[in-house]
Amino acid sequence: MDKLKQVLGGQDGGGGGADGSGILETANQASTLAWGTRMKGFLICFLLGAFCSILATCLLWIPGFGLPVFAVLYTLGNVSALASTMFLIGPLRQLKNMCAKVRALATAVMLVCLVLTLCAAFWWKNNGLALLFCVLQFLAFTWYGLSYIPFARDAVLKLFSVCIS
Repeated sequence: MDKLKQVLGGQDGGGGGADGSGILETANQASTLAWGTRMKGFLICFLLGAFCSILATCLLWIPGFGLPVFAVLYTLGNVSALASTMFLIGPLRQLKNMCAKVRALATAVMLVCLVLTLCAAFWWKNNGLALLFCVLQFLAFTWYGLSYIPFARDAVLKLFSVCIS
């Protein structure tokens, strides 16, 4: 707790890390959340994300404004679910994991689709594209999540190759 007070009070001693570490590293080191608090934060964020995604799916079928509401809630749900793991491992490690070689492409596709979903729903007002980007969001998020399970991607690829042939 003292470290957090020092960082927030500007008494870090090194002005943000004399060893070249950035603000995320400082925030990561200053975190004094207990494991139980981290689990509660993770569960709240993850369940909020799941709730937003389910609510978005239910609201999709409302005529007139269903798709834009769906796009926003579904995107917020994915962002919340993705952010939930920051409670468990910290923001810096989460960003490093997202940019790791094995999941960099899935992360890039997922983040681009998050933005394109909102652009299609509000800027371009193209419902078909918004729905397509939501599907791509789901697929990229699933592929990203599978990268954390050993051999899961290989198993999915093998399953699809067996189904196709």
